[in-house]
Amino acid sequence: MASKALISGMAVAVSLTLGAPAFAQTEIQWWHAMGGELGVKLEAIAKGFNDSQSDYKIVPVYKGSYPETLTAAIAAFRAKQNPAIVQVFEVGTGTLMAAKGAVYPVHKLLADHKEPFDPKSFLAPVVGYYSDTEGNILSLPFNSSTPIMYYNKDVFEKAGLDRNTPPKTWAEVEAFSKKILDTKAAKCGFTTGWVSWVQLENLSALHDKPYGTLENGFGGLSSEFQFNGDVQVKHFDNLKKWADAGIFQYGGPVGGNDAPPKFYSGECAIYFNSSASRAGVVANAKTFEVGFAPLPFYDDAIKEPKNSIIGGATLWVLQGRPEKEYEGVAKFFTYLSKPDVQAEWHQATGYLPITYAAFELGKTQGYYAKNPGADIAINQITRGEPSVNSKGLRFGNLAQVRDVIDGEFEALLAGKKSAKDALDAAVVGGNRILRDFEAANK
Repeated sequence: MASKALISGMAVAVSLTLGAPAFAQTEIQWWHAMGGELGVKLEAIAKGFNDSQSDYKIVPVYKGSYPETLTAAIAAFRAKQNPAIVQVFEVGTGTLMAAKGAVYPVHKLLADHKEPFDPKSFLAPVVGYYSDTEGNILSLPFNSSTPIMYYNKDVFEKAGLDRNTPPKTWAEVEAFSKKILDTKAAKCGFTTGWVSWVQLENLSALHDKPYGTLENGFGGLSSEFQFNGDVQVKHFDNLKKWADAGIFQYGGPVGGNDAPPKFYSGECAIYFNSSASRAGVVANAKTFEVGFAPLPFYDDAIKEPKNSIIGGATLWVLQGRPEKEYEGVAKFFTYLSKPDVQAEWHQATGYLPITYAAFELGKTQGYYAKNPGADIAINQITRGEPSVNSKGLRFGNLAQVRDVIDGEFEALLAGKKSAKDALDAAVVGGNRILRDFEAANK
């Protein structure tokens, strides 16, 4: 029989065990800008990480649009109530880089917490966009995209064109469009989303033309815009000419929200927009077969086009959180970069896989064989070695500059300005925004 002392001791031990609090997970807030189905898929990634271990819990918090999320994060940082992770669109890169003391660079975060990280495992143009001039990655690529061409195969065939041969050059875009209009196969040749991103920023990159000085802004805050060169002026002049001829229909400013319906309805035969639009295009183009192709180029300006540049967003880590949270963030970023996690995200959304391993996994899974055209964006953005002019842009308040470009483009279409005058004015207005940003962040 057990002694009274032993029984008493056991009772105390049981009492202490039952009374002890459960092991508390470290919660890590992740502010993001993805609503709808994308938000559901984002939350599934967080759940996957949370289920894979018991020490940390990623808590996704939707904060509205990209600009709203960035604004909220900056305000929260100033109030010392910021999250550990915030999703920021690519045009916010320069703004966050200039926010002194706000950012915990990803390369340092992962090194400090001894998490494996090899920048060469990431798609070069993706990691290059978010690295400093010394090649150190500052934020983790998450949802990266690049613009591509979508085209209506049925309209092509109706016009007497080969349904499997999209135009490669802008001269062919014009010729194909004229044939489509002449045969009344469609009312318009092409439309586009994001004039500034697709038809100016990416146009410049493909033709290896500078968008601005100091390596497109990578070299410092005193950079100035240069997107009013010969190729850019020629293209804007053509867009005006094509608009007047009915070949091109303008889809509106900023993202060009009027452009998608023009393509879905069959009104326009060709549509330029983000590779991340793929799922939406396939879902909405219910009456015809969609073709996918790289962006066209001017073959009299460059023999082989350079890589396109990215859009989308990355995950930035903000200073001011407890060390335990940063341990969890580092482990989450390692999880997020796993080939199977990235491949699933890429295949479900149309965003690029951020690593070569995720791309290769998709190949072995047969994804690209089953989904023709899904690899167009990856092949286009990894085409050759990125040059100073095709590695991306790094300008403060770039979203505001895009608004200026949209305004000048509309003045061009209205016949109020020539292409040269419109782009010259956009450069002047854009440089004014850069100087204000430089003064505020010295």
